[in-house]
Amino acid sequence: MHHRTRPARLLTALTVTGLMLAGCGANATPAGSSATSPSASASAVAEALPRLVTTYDGGIKVLDARSFEVLGDFPMEGFNRVNPAGDGRHVIISTTEGFKVLDTGVWSEGDKHYAQDPAMTDINFPASKPGHVVRHDGKTILFSDGTGEVTVFESSDLANGQPKTETHKAKEAHHGVAVELSNGELVLTLGNEEERPGIVVLDKDGKEIARNEDCPGVHGEATAAGETVVIGCETGVLIYSGGKISKLDSPTKYGRIGNQAGSEESEVTLGDYKKDPDAELERPEQISLINTKTKKLTLVDLGTSYSFRSLARGPHGEGLVLGTDGALHVIDPEKATVTKSIPVVAPWEEPLKWQEARPTIFVHGHTAFVTEPKTKTIHAVDIESGKINGSGSLEVTPNEFTGVSG
Repeated sequence: MHHRTRPARLLTALTVTGLMLAGCGANATPAGSSATSPSASASAVAEALPRLVTTYDGGIKVLDARSFEVLGDFPMEGFNRVNPAGDGRHVIISTTEGFKVLDTGVWSEGDKHYAQDPAMTDINFPASKPGHVVRHDGKTILFSDGTGEVTVFESSDLANGQPKTETHKAKEAHHGVAVELSNGELVLTLGNEEERPGIVVLDKDGKEIARNEDCPGVHGEATAAGETVVIGCETGVLIYSGGKISKLDSPTKYGRIGNQAGSEESEVTLGDYKKDPDAELERPEQISLINTKTKKLTLVDLGTSYSFRSLARGPHGEGLVLGTDGALHVIDPEKATVTKSIPVVAPWEEPLKWQEARPTIFVHGHTAFVTEPKTKTIHAVDIESGKINGSGSLEVTPNEFTGVSG
């Protein structure tokens, strides 16, 4: 299946200073090529140019984050997931064959900034059932659910082609996640096809230094200020810091925290909260705040449900939750209160299948980008003022959604 690249139609004038057309080429480089270093088509630009990446049924599009112009369109069958690689330029695509790398075509070197056409690179990391992609301390960490293998590399090395990697292996394959800390320690989930009971921490030489198996259904991670790692459970969370693992129990017998968002600006992580183990699809109306300093778990009533693609953090560590009421709810993580609710999209309902499109949030700087699949639209919201500074439409329905800083 092939799709032509066309500029997205602007619905509203972009009013924020610096929100203008990028001024670089709009033709996609053919899949399979490599654009990991400056080419003849690269142009010097005045400032860093953020770009957005969205999947759709049949491919992946790269957009200018300021004009919403479509800069690249890459046909790709199947359900694919996208995550920023951590270098402000590349995006990791989880496919049926493993992790592939998309070059969005924008990057900075010191105080100089460059832009060129997006390209699908020939960098890839074969994996059976590619799972979580984690970015921390300048490293990218990939987890293969099919083998339990962990692949770690310097995020910045992607600019030079296939990077050198270090690998680790979980004892058994499972749907897991890993985080490598600045001192070389590795936080790694435990599990198999039957159960996922907890985590283990290995030192830089691979020696076990901590373990906790009081975390049924272990899923997801977030890192707070001070390199404190929080891992979700069906009965609360595990917190790892300074060589020790602490368990925070949920206030209800079953209290699943499976998706989180962390911020280096905050000691508090933002998590979802589900308390009905028998629900086909629970639509929770509470979120969890995990204070890693006081070791306290607090629930906040939103008055609306949300999905696993609804959680994000603002530039100052604010908690952000995109509700099914169509509003972006801004939360003070220290006070555990909703400070404002910004209407963005029409009210929506989370679909039963997790792979189906639903409004999704990605944050760059002070702007929250929100997709609205029903109208094939993306909105740019100023988090502090609450104003929608611009909206752009697509010819396809956006699904998975992320971006890079440039």
